[in-house]
Amino acid sequence: MTLIEGVALREVLDSRGEPTVEAEVYTESGAIGHGIAPSGASTGEHEAIERPPAEAIAAAREHAVPRLVGEVWAGDQRGVDAALRAADGTDNFSEIGANSAVAISMAAADAAAEVLGTPLYQHLGGSFRGRNYPVPLGNVIGGGEHAADATDIQEFLAVPVGAPSVSEAIFANAEIHRAVGDLFAERDVPCGKGDEGAWAPPVSDETAFDVAARAVERVADAVGFEIRLGIDVAATELWDGEHYVYSDETRTPDEQVEYMHELIDRWDLVYVEDPLEEDDFDGFVALTERAPSDTLICGDDLFVTNTERLVRGIEIEAGNSILIKPNQIGTLSATVDAIDLARERGFAPVISHRSGETEDTTIAHLAVAMNAPYIKTGAVGGERTAKLNELIRIADNA
Repeated sequence: MTLIEGVALREVLDSRGEPTVEAEVYTESGAIGHGIAPSGASTGEHEAIERPPAEAIAAAREHAVPRLVGEVWAGDQRGVDAALRAADGTDNFSEIGANSAVAISMAAADAAAEVLGTPLYQHLGGSFRGRNYPVPLGNVIGGGEHAADATDIQEFLAVPVGAPSVSEAIFANAEIHRAVGDLFAERDVPCGKGDEGAWAPPVSDETAFDVAARAVERVADAVGFEIRLGIDVAATELWDGEHYVYSDETRTPDEQVEYMHELIDRWDLVYVEDPLEEDDFDGFVALTERAPSDTLICGDDLFVTNTERLVRGIEIEAGNSILIKPNQIGTLSATVDAIDLARERGFAPVISHRSGETEDTTIAHLAVAMNAPYIKTGAVGGERTAKLNELIRIADNA
């Protein structure tokens, strides 16, 4: 393995047309690795800090790059990430920015894989772990912080749990997305698309559930395998400090738990993300106790890929799943630690994109390397299909 010889940082565009940080890591052997930081819209209060890209780049050049160049081996991921943490000197990457940190972390891993002549998933996983590929969660209807004047619930997801292969699951989600558009057209409901490429119609949550369920049924009948529904409530965005404020009514925390349970029962939901606000551990406990054993109650803003918050949730059984976003915690090492802890303690890790995405495909490799049961990366859109197509390639070449 060779030393890191150089690190380049620049501003590039994400899927919303906003600037983000790209990193390139160069090694003495001539290998080059790339990494691009995504950015979220509905972000948790406890996430690592994303600085404005220009500031993050300047700070990383001053503090992080000197600790890496000529000092760290490209394949020593924990060494790279420890250098980033030391360069920052804070608990939440507020000095160099989690966006610069995660871009460099991912670029170093990519460079190491290039040096070794292996796919990134093999480098991250140590060795290929069987033939289990993640089930893709396809966002087909969206609202909340991802689209204006649309649904209160942020995402309505297709979950092809019965798909015999990852490629068939991916194509099924794309067909469901198309079917949803057709069903809204049949109802003369105009709708554009939100940040993640999902349809964003001006309809109630009830209508969105009905259309999504019909689309899932139509496609499941055609492909011949089971497809279920999931949702990302993004409840923190609805929380005003006392109540959950929907378009048609407000709900107390207890009423929110009851409402979520009713939705799980009525629509046979297999996946429910952020049903309560980001600090309501007790609400997660109450809902998890009532939910069917095969329904994932997933914490995103609750856990923010942070092992300390995850330990707290595991100990009291607040949920049974964690959403994994590398830029929430700043490095791949910390991301893998969260995944490993979750798996050891019976929580399902769900690898996830962000609403402001790029063509970077690291999370597809991470999901395969860590044998994650699910990946959330949308259903359509160039920055989303970049990950999905990479999963197809990995499976095809394995």
